[in-house]
This record gives sequence, C-alpha cells and structure tokens, in this order.
Amino acid sequence: MFRDNRAVSGFSSNDIPKSKDFYGGTLGLEVTEENGMLNLHLGGGGTVLIYPKDDHVPATYTALNFMVPDIDAAVDGLASRA
Repeated sequence: MFRDNRAVSGFSSNDIPKSKDFYGGTLGLEVTEENGMLNLHLGGGGTVLIYPKDDHVPATYTALNFMVPDIDAAVDGLASRA
C-alpha cells in the first residue's frame, strides 16, 4: 500500500532553535524551518523532520546515523566545534 510513497523519518525536540543550531551549525547540515518544525536535508536526498514537543524526552536509542569514511576524523572535527 505504501511501497511507492515518499516517507520521512522524524523525532521531537523541546528546543527547536537549539536543534537548528546543532544540526545546521555544528553538524553543517542544510536545515530549513517551516511551521515551527525543522527539515534536515541529508546527503542522498533523505529528509528528517524535527517537530516541537513540550514534554519531549531524549531518546535512549540512536535516532540518526551518519556514515563517514573516517570515524576518528569525524569525532575530532566535531570536538573542535564544541
């Protein structure tokens, strides 16, 4: 029934401006904002929706994974932005 429909993944945040800064500034993703929600535009054409939720509880599992060619270099690059 949904095989040919476009789909996006999503998760909540209790601080949309902080999320926008992290995903756009720290991670360097293209981030757009519409109707109080964020769209993360990922390599390969994927999109992730971040929506506001006042009673948000951080996930206890991985919600978003990035495939990088060198994990140590990626960690060092992120640490230098902190």
